[in-house]
Amino acid sequence: MVARRPIALAAGIVLVLEAAGLVLLHIVLAKLLAGQRMSLDGLDPDLMVTATWVMGAVLGAYVGLCGVLLVLLGVRDRVPGRAVRILLISCAITHAVLGAVTVGLVGWAAFAYMMVVLGLIVASLLLYAPEGPEPAPPAERGGVAAA
Repeated sequence: MVARRPIALAAGIVLVLEAAGLVLLHIVLAKLLAGQRMSLDGLDPDLMVTATWVMGAVLGAYVGLCGVLLVLLGVRDRVPGRAVRILLISCAITHAVLGAVTVGLVGWAAFAYMMVVLGLIVASLLLYAPEGPEPAPPAERGGVAAA
């Protein structure tokens, strides 16, 4: 396939940039939380700030790893292994869920972006699908092939 390398590279680059944006967003959110000093239903404000920092780091590392794997997939042009496919499928599911949440909180433009990224990830997965074995011929019963 001619188009699978550019699609995988584009998806990888977009995910790496998105990971940087997610980390930056969580840094801003943590700074805003630290400046408020308000508690939410009795939660410790310092705990909320720490959780925001940790969530930004974890989510950024996860999306960044998926992006790097897609870039490597596009450069090497080989079918990914089972673990990489599972990680990319989970990234696609994450983008679908975040897209559904984004439409209500941010708007349709953010939803469209999330769906484009989802489409790039799914297209990469489909274009690099492992080829399965040949189907077995139908079993014969009494000299007549079963239909």
